[in-house]
Amino acid sequence: MHYASAAATAIQAGDSILALSDQGAGVPLRELALVGLTAAVITYLATGWVRVLAMRWGAVAYPRERDVHLQPTPRMGGLAMYLGVVAAVLLASQLPALTRGFVYSSGMPAVVVAGGLIMVVGLIDDRWGLDALTKFAGQITAASVMVTMGVSWSVLYIPIGGVGTIVLDQVASIVLTLALTVAIVNAMNFVDGLDGLAAGLGLITASAICIFSIGLLRDHGGDVLFYPPAVISVVLAGICLGFLPHNFYRARIFMGDSGSMLIGLMLAAASTTAAGPISQTAYGVRDVFALLSPFLLVIAVMFVPALDMLLAIIRRTRAGLSPFSPDKMHLHHRLLEIGHSHRRVVLLIYLWVGIVAFGAASTIFFDPKDTAAVMAGAIVVAVIVTAIPLLRGRETPADGVYDKK
Repeated sequence: MHYASAAATAIQAGDSILALSDQGAGVPLRELALVGLTAAVITYLATGWVRVLAMRWGAVAYPRERDVHLQPTPRMGGLAMYLGVVAAVLLASQLPALTRGFVYSSGMPAVVVAGGLIMVVGLIDDRWGLDALTKFAGQITAASVMVTMGVSWSVLYIPIGGVGTIVLDQVASIVLTLALTVAIVNAMNFVDGLDGLAAGLGLITASAICIFSIGLLRDHGGDVLFYPPAVISVVLAGICLGFLPHNFYRARIFMGDSGSMLIGLMLAAASTTAAGPISQTAYGVRDVFALLSPFLLVIAVMFVPALDMLLAIIRRTRAGLSPFSPDKMHLHHRLLEIGHSHRRVVLLIYLWVGIVAFGAASTIFFDPKDTAAVMAGAIVVAVIVTAIPLLRGRETPADGVYDKK
């Protein structure tokens, strides 16, 4: 009896140690930080090499009539960013705390494969140029590869009319995933019109998704289903952070379509993988907002470019022009015209997107009412900061800006 009791005690102690270990492994913050840092360092180092390569290949953005930048600037920065993605994902696959995310999910390999495909399409466009239809076909193909490898919206939460969570059939799942992915890819491509803008927005929204995913990991005991959005988003945040020093005003290299479309696809993958598992473990009032948060994060990504695109379509059609005809009346041009500097315009757009993105992500940690109150205050501050030149009566154009679209 004595030995049996001792054995039982030892087993219970072992179980307790394993339970504590599992709790610690539930949120592998150090490993995620290491993966993000790797993505940033590799991207930063590779960008200098890619810049030289782009100049040799002739992948250079020469000033056009609607542009304001005066010096030819190499693009194709997406290649360096993709190298950062590959290095970081390979590292994550070898870290014991993250490997089970690769065993039970194909999210990370899907991003590497589909991201590589869309990056190559962007590279071709950066060097030789592609018509809109061919580029759209490339985006659909990359998104289809991602879906085929298992990344898709399987559930949808509709808070109106008491519908709640619905499980999508295969056709609806494919259509929704393709539509959202292509929309986000084009939104990021459209917004890439100022030095550092697309990379900064990618960093902000990826960080918000990463925070949201970490909250899900914490609340659900390190459920393996939430590893993909955490890893994908931290890798994306890392490559954007590593690219920004080369791309912030005045940029020494543009990311080109190879970079902006890669960011868009990874944001779509991160938000998609974050949305699927939530309904399976949802509970309580806060999880209602958790179910909506992936969509809110998608809205945050698309908020500025969608608004800009809508205004551009209205403006051009009223003038009797094609909705796709280029001009210099985008939101960032208007902010420059009222007196904001180039850097301030970029930071202002960061602020607006950050309010929506981090507001959505914070619902996983804080009471939604408190989050809404903070967001309301932040919006008031953002409106005041945006309107400062008008309040001062300043309407002088600001310093240089380029629009490569």
